[in-house]
Amino acid sequence: MSPKESASLSVPVPEYLEKTYWWAYVHPNAVRVFERQWLVNLILWGNFAKLRDAALQELGDIVNGKVLQVACVYGNFTEYLVKRLGPQGHLDVIDVAPVQIQNLHAKLKQASQVTVQRQDSTDLQFEDASRDAVVLFFLLHEQPADVRKKSIAEALRVTKPGGKIIFVDYHRPVAINPFRYIMVPILTTLEPFAMDIWRNQITDWLPAGVKPAGVEKQTYFGGLYQKVVITR
Repeated sequence: MSPKESASLSVPVPEYLEKTYWWAYVHPNAVRVFERQWLVNLILWGNFAKLRDAALQELGDIVNGKVLQVACVYGNFTEYLVKRLGPQGHLDVIDVAPVQIQNLHAKLKQASQVTVQRQDSTDLQFEDASRDAVVLFFLLHEQPADVRKKSIAEALRVTKPGGKIIFVDYHRPVAINPFRYIMVPILTTLEPFAMDIWRNQITDWLPAGVKPAGVEKQTYFGGLYQKVVITR
C-alpha cells in the first residue's frame, strides 16, 4: 500500500454536512433512526432494490476488480455488493462521518475483502487510475455544487482507463408524474442541494477538458431517479 492509500486519521466533517445533514448522517441517533431497510425503501418510494440492483449490475455478476464505494449507504446496498466479489475482488468504502464508518463495520462484520476508511470524497487518498469501478449511490444530491464537482473529479481521477463511474441519484421527473409535485417541497425542505440534480445533467459537473469514453443514462420511476454510467 502506498503512503497515499493509507487511512486518513483526522478528516474533519465538512461544514455543510454538519449544518444541513447532522440529523441524517452525523448524529449517532441518525443510524438508529434510518438504518432500517423498510424505511430506506419507503424514502425511495419502493424503488430501493431496483435502483440497487441497477447499479450493481454494471459491475457484473462476479466482481474480481477493485471497486470503490464513495460514502456509506443506509440499507443493504454494500452487503449486496460484497456478495458479488469474486476471489480477486476487493471493495473500498469511504465516508467522512465517523458514525457512518462505525455503522458499516457493524453491518459487514468481518468481511475480509472490504476496507472501510474515513476519507473525504473531495480528496480521495488513492492513487490515480487505481480502481476498476467507482460507485456513488445517492451522494451527489446531498452535496453543494462545488463539493459535487470535486467529488466527481476525484472519482474520475482514481478510475482506470476503461473503468466505470456509476452514479445513481434523483432526476427531474416527467411532467405527468405526480411525484414531480410531491417531491419538490420534500427536497427543497430536507435536501437543499438536490434540486441542482433536477436542473442539470451529471455530466455538467465533469472537469473541464475531460472527455469520457462513454456516457450512458437511464431513468426510473417516471424519471424521478437516474443511473448514469461514465466510462473513463
